[in-house]
This record gives sequence, structure tokens and C-alpha cells, in this order.
Amino acid sequence: NESFVPLDVHTDSAEGFSGRIRSRVLDELSIVEVTAGGHRVLRTPSLISASDRPYFKLNLQVHGHGLLVQDNREAALRPGDLAVYDTNRPYTLGFGEEFRTLVLMFPHDALDLPAEAVAPLTTVRLPGDDGLGRMTSPFMVQLADNLDALSGSSGRRLAHNALDLIATMLESDLDARRGPPAGGHGELLTRIRHFNEAHLGNPDLSPADIAAAHYVSTRHLHNIFAASGTTVAGWTRTRRLEPCRRDLRDPILADRSVGAIAARWGFVDAAHFSRVFRSAFGEPPSTYRRGDH
Repeated sequence: NESFVPLDVHTDSAEGFSGRIRSRVLDELSIVEVTAGGHRVLRTPSLISASDRPYFKLNLQVHGHGLLVQDNREAALRPGDLAVYDTNRPYTLGFGEEFRTLVLMFPHDALDLPAEAVAPLTTVRLPGDDGLGRMTSPFMVQLADNLDALSGSSGRRLAHNALDLIATMLESDLDARRGPPAGGHGELLTRIRHFNEAHLGNPDLSPADIAAAHYVSTRHLHNIFAASGTTVAGWTRTRRLEPCRRDLRDPILADRSVGAIAARWGFVDAAHFSRVFRSAFGEPPSTYRRGDH
């Protein structure tokens, strides 16, 4: 419960239970290795109602076998397989034998994909020997094997690299599943997001500029984002805040002022940046920078 989120834990073993948890918390990302005997964990509606923030968990099965159940789907996991599940909805994760697993847990808003877009991929076995899983799975195994070395700025960078790789894998899988969407809106939205990511440091980036770069009207641009459950400004602001948060905790950038870091990612008004940062992360950027997270 302290390493993840509140869970009900059960074992049917008549010989007792033993296990070990090793973890690293890097910013808001938790990397946790679990080695244990057979047991199951349940995330129930009552436990969910007592939680204040939703997370995704990516499970890498290193040794042994597991069974994940969520959203009326089951994923049977064998070594090398990956699966994503959502702490904001009930799930059961069971292991019938000695096993080793690595879990990367991160808030919904840390992923460059809307939570509702990820929903079709929860409790779906993502094979470690196919597609982008062939790159993601070995990288995660290396994280598990070198967990003790994950610390400081290099550890944070590796953890965020893992998150970026996961987002790429999930987006690729989603693209393959949904196929060409009606009117090409899904493909267009992906291109627009990539364009915005490449221009986050431009403080003058506007909906009109984005629309013109993609030969659509500003109204059509707003409609595309609205259909995905967000707005152009809201999505861009969120994507700018995440690298700001990373940079504020990066010792390599300790000599840069908060204002310089904000400006690097398109926030030219220091007071506005402080307000939106505090709204997103619960404290002003200067306080966040001094804290031990």
C-alpha cells in the first residue's frame, strides 16, 4: 500500500508468504520491483473512492506468470510481456507461483495521451517480442536489473525516457487498432501534437499559427481538440509544464533562474507561469525546486 496505492492483498499459500519490494521514486514516477510468492491484489471501488489522484501502472513480467483483470478483460502475462492498468478503476492482479515483476507507476497527466485514449489498452497483453515491445521490454528489464543505480538527475532522466518510450508504444498500438479514422482527424491530431511538441519553446505559438501550418481553419482546429476532450491551449499548457517541472529538478540547470526555465518552454510572463504551475502541481515553482520530491 505504501509503495503503490491502497490494495487488498490475499494469499492462499498454506506455507506462509514471503516477498521483497525494492523501489525508486523519481519526481512523480515510481519504479517498483516485486519479487514474491503466489498472491493476488485487488483494487476495489471503496479503495478507489479514498484515493485523491489517478495513476497508470505499467507491469513488466520479468519471471513467472501473472493474470491481470480490469474492464471485463483479462491479460495472461508471461516473461517479457507488458500490460497497462488504471488505478482509478477496479482491477485484480494475481500470481500463482514465485514471480518477479517491475511496475512503473505514474500520474495520468504525466503521459502524453489522454486517459480516455489509453482506456482501450488497459488489460491488454503487449508482447515483449513484437512491435515496439521489443525495445520497451528490454529497456524496462535493464531498469529492474539496475534499480539501485537509479538516483539523482540521471535516474530521473532514465525514468522519463522510459515514460516517453511507453507513450510511443501505446500510441503506436492505438494507431494500429483504430485504423484510419473518419475524415483523417486522428492522424491530423497526431501530426498537430507532434508539431506543437516541436514548438513548445515559441511563446508566440498560437492556434492561428498551428492551423495555418496544417492547412485547416482555426475553428476546425478547435473542433479536433474538443473531440479529443481537451483544448488547444489546455493541451499546450500541460505539455509545457511537464518539461518545466523536469528542468526545475535537474541539477544541471541549477544555475538557471525559474524565469529562464519558464521562458525556455514558452512562458514569458513569470506571474502567469507561477499561477499555472501552482495550479497543476500544488506549489509555486520556486518552492517545488527547493523541495525533496
